Amino acid sequence: MIARDSNSILGQWWWTVDRVMLFAFSILIAFGILLAVAATPMVADRMGIEKFYFLKRHLSYLVPSLFIIFSISVLSISNLKKLSIFLFVVFMLLTFLTLIVGIEIKGARRWISIFGFSIQPSEFVKPALAVITAWMLSEQQKRPEFYGKFLSALFLGSFVFLLVLQPDVGMAVVTISVWFGQLFVNGLSIFFVILAAAIGVGGFILAYLFLPHVTARVDRFLDPAVGDHYQINRSLEAFSNGGFFGVGPGEGIIKKYLPDAHADFVFAVLGEECGFCVCVLVVAVIAFIVVYGMLKTVKEGSLFSLLASVGLLAQFGLQSFINIASALHIIPTKGMTLPFMSYGGSSMIAASITLGMILTLKKKT
Repeated sequence: MIARDSNSILGQWWWTVDRVMLFAFSILIAFGILLAVAATPMVADRMGIEKFYFLKRHLSYLVPSLFIIFSISVLSISNLKKLSIFLFVVFMLLTFLTLIVGIEIKGARRWISIFGFSIQPSEFVKPALAVITAWMLSEQQKRPEFYGKFLSALFLGSFVFLLVLQPDVGMAVVTISVWFGQLFVNGLSIFFVILAAAIGVGGFILAYLFLPHVTARVDRFLDPAVGDHYQINRSLEAFSNGGFFGVGPGEGIIKKYLPDAHADFVFAVLGEECGFCVCVLVVAVIAFIVVYGMLKTVKEGSLFSLLASVGLLAQFGLQSFINIASALHIIPTKGMTLPFMSYGGSSMIAASITLGMILTLKKKT
């Protein structure tokens, strides 16, 4: 037990951290470990590598992730702002470098190799941008002469420009949606809400017309006779096999044939092995995190904390929705991970940064 009057860093952290939020995220982390045990050995066998290679890597990512969550969640608000600026500058530069020396995967350059590790820099820009946007908007409320909206739009535009060049339209859509959400909470007239919706529709049409991979995914989604539906068919088959209670952890068969069973389609593995009931539980935990965080955010006395929390929670919720909806064929497939549950170092570390930032903003005073 940690005494309430403890002066240690751990003691002060424990008695100020939002333990409800921490527990909810811990459930997702636990499911992530379960799925790494269930799904990754089959993927490794199919690739002809050591059976527990991905599982060991997943667990190795978990150790620094927990350290990152703790380290960020003990920061003051001023240091959180400084960290966000640092992350934004460093990973924007790395995102730009992906266009020059990045690793091309499925026609996109989103990854860069650093000291033998492949990272997706754009994953780390997202939470930093949400905090910076909140900072700029809240500063303009204090000082009307400060061009906070313009600066935040400039930061957003530079990031989205790089995302489109990679291309990564899905992440661009999430980032823009979160930014407009923060603007809306900050106070946005109905005219600009309608304008934003029109721009969004126009952007989607342009992406469909001029980006071949977007065209292909939308056409495959709308017409079953067009293109290759192998992955989505296997995903839907997994949910069908699982039924209400699943076939049991480790007993699923679809992961033998589903190429991205450990990453983009990890929710399908969960559906087959644990069934509809557990899938609903996971969705409920994700929804609880977003709703609980938003409700607590309403009580925030600081405009910065309010806007930053909205941005970070919206990012988490949208990314989770896109992954789950893609696996269920509700929307066109998009290569976006399920936070803390999909395999991937960049995804795990970026999600840990987001969680650490949320816990910093939710600390009891």
